[in-house]
Amino acid sequence: MSILPKYGLLQYRNSVRVYTKPIDESLVLFKEETKAHKVSIFLLHKPDQLEELDSAINFLNNFRVMIYVDWLDQVLEDDKGEAITNLITEKLSENQKFIFLATEEAIHSKWCNWVLRLAKTKIPTEAIVMLPIRSDFDDYGGEEHLSKYPYIHEIEAEKYGVKYPNGDIKELTEWMNS
Repeated sequence: MSILPKYGLLQYRNSVRVYTKPIDESLVLFKEETKAHKVSIFLLHKPDQLEELDSAINFLNNFRVMIYVDWLDQVLEDDKGEAITNLITEKLSENQKFIFLATEEAIHSKWCNWVLRLAKTKIPTEAIVMLPIRSDFDDYGGEEHLSKYPYIHEIEAEKYGVKYPNGDIKELTEWMNS
């Protein structure tokens, strides 16, 4: 299985941004970058992993997508009240696809697992995938997620696909447009 390592993901941030910007500023800029794109994606991430989030956004922007992250609405990880549930439910219904930025820390996060469970009740199963990111030079610890959900992986150099638990593979662009 060819899971993208963290250093590989971070290269997307560095390759897209030809100038150095703080992560917060870069994340704010992505709001404007996505308006002309077409496939809408709810991107779930662990709230304190902003560098990984910014890098994942730059990776996904290569596929002409519009991305929503709860970071834009300043959702707090510990807030699971009715207002947040309603907001996330609304955003899930507004987006066509759902991608979970499944870092080692995110797969163990109560917040991420709560949002993932909520997504499973609001989004068709075929529209949910994992973007697993392993720690540099380590094996990936989220095998149980990959046995339940399709996940994005590198098919060959710079070519990505969605691999399903049954072993089927679909090109990532094809999945996004389905």
